[in-house]
Amino acid sequence: MTTTHKTSRRGFLRRSARLAGALAAPAVISAASIGRAGAAAPSERLAIAQIGFGWIGGSHLGALLGRTDVQYVAACDVNGQKLQQVVSQINGVYAKRFEKALYKACEPYADFRPMLARKDIDAVVIATPDHWHGPLTIWAAREGKDIYSEKPLSLTIAEGRAMVQAVRRYGRVFQTGSQQRSSVFGPFRLGCELIRSGRIGKVLTVDVSTGDPPVACNLPAEPCPDYFDWEMWLGQAPWRPFHSKLASVSWRPYTEFCGGGLADMGAHHFDIAQWALNMDHTGPVEVLPPDPAANRPRVSFRYASGVIMNHVGGNCLGLTLHGSDGELYIGRDGLRSNPPQAAREKLGPGDVRLYQSNDHHGNWIDCIRTRRLCVADVEIGHRSATICHLANIAYALRRPLKWDPAAEQFTGDDLANRLLSRAARAPWCLG
Repeated sequence: MTTTHKTSRRGFLRRSARLAGALAAPAVISAASIGRAGAAAPSERLAIAQIGFGWIGGSHLGALLGRTDVQYVAACDVNGQKLQQVVSQINGVYAKRFEKALYKACEPYADFRPMLARKDIDAVVIATPDHWHGPLTIWAAREGKDIYSEKPLSLTIAEGRAMVQAVRRYGRVFQTGSQQRSSVFGPFRLGCELIRSGRIGKVLTVDVSTGDPPVACNLPAEPCPDYFDWEMWLGQAPWRPFHSKLASVSWRPYTEFCGGGLADMGAHHFDIAQWALNMDHTGPVEVLPPDPAANRPRVSFRYASGVIMNHVGGNCLGLTLHGSDGELYIGRDGLRSNPPQAAREKLGPGDVRLYQSNDHHGNWIDCIRTRRLCVADVEIGHRSATICHLANIAYALRRPLKWDPAAEQFTGDDLANRLLSRAARAPWCLG
């Protein structure tokens, strides 16, 4: 059941304090409830909400539920069964932590709109399929919420720019779920520092291992369970009948909802390539289609510096940068270089050091408190997602494309420019 709240953060905290007093034993106050035992006091905890509790959403829940500097006060999902399970889990954890058997402060929402309208919520985690990232980010920014949204940032390039503009206009702190920037899964920051410090000389080419472009969805109709809000799940995407694969975690191959496997891991590994090349606020100037005659089986990109970046197949674990003095592989399975010492020599005082974050959620929370930019800020997430979208457009058109990264337009190509955005089903337009 959806509930609406009209309250201030101060009012919420006053009610929480009264509830704590009512539930505590007469002469016993838990250490956690007053900020001891490693827990922040109630007034110091960030009140957070989350939208989406599937596979990735569950990992966010696990990470954030274990923290004592944030507290879940709301949860939203289109799967009513999952929503009730999650809320019960959250309240159960807090009941034990705060020593209050009847703790029920996290409330369920089937519709994100009244949840985001709550004034007592500081921040929101968006862990939905890709086609919801844009509308939810813009909506949350307008409601004054700081945002953690999963990668890839957007469904289209135009949507990504609209997300950047909304985050900036409303002064929100934003973290893209590109955890590799926080040294999650592998030594990615170190690899980028080695490249930027010239360990392999001038970078000439980059091979990025990701999945394939998406295909049109052709799944047959299935009966929709009565606990699942299929219309809300579809959101801005074209209407189609329910299918259990889409409603679980198997929507990734289909163009109606995302950028395919290419954007899935591409949002990670193209992101690291952009970081290594110092291209976080720009991008390539040309996109080259597959051309077997040119020994180019997949899409490639050319930067103004002359660097060529290739989309390659493989295990999707990382990327290899080829330079004038050697090569360096950066992946989830470690660093490897030729010559070997390029990856082994320690960085010195004169070498490049990059934004240090070893905890992606922690970096987001710290930045909410300090109001500085996150390690994977919205502009960074947008530029990395743009690479994925450019690749998918090139695979669709199969011809060379000139790209202006400042204007975010193709040069002299009206058809390609029409693919920078998509029509959205009402009422989920981004205007």
